[in-house]
Amino acid sequence: MQRTTALSLIILSLILLGSVVSASTSAIAAELITKKSPHSVSVTIDNLKKAVEKAGAKVFARVDHAAGAKKVGSKLRPTQMLMFGNPKLGTPAMLASQTAGLDLPLRVVAYKDKKGDVYLAYHAPATIAKTHGIPADAEVIKKMTGALNKLTNAAIKK
Repeated sequence: MQRTTALSLIILSLILLGSVVSASTSAIAAELITKKSPHSVSVTIDNLKKAVEKAGAKVFARVDHAAGAKKVGSKLRPTQMLMFGNPKLGTPAMLASQTAGLDLPLRVVAYKDKKGDVYLAYHAPATIAKTHGIPADAEVIKKMTGALNKLTNAAIKK
């Protein structure tokens, strides 16, 4: 009888663990905004850079992860990240929570997947807000959401 109860508890624990892992994976996926691009990774990031600069924001870095991988003898499909920001948006976020500086300036990555499709991805500002205890309905979060949407749409425009 004890063996059956122990086995039942183990099975129940595994089922619950599977549910928790599944829920966590869904939550992580929900934190990313992903958009398909009709352009190459380089052209997508070029377009994003132009849109960022046109909007008056500053580009802080462009990182070619595939080039970095090549330098250490590894192969990585085309993957580039653009880091950019505007103190008009970043400062209010950090005034609300200085730890937001961990996620600012903003970053957008463009990558080519296994099928050869190119995507842009970035963390949803609501996720940044949640991570740092900033109200999701804060004006700065609304502005960041709108700006990222506008800029990334410009990057993938045909």
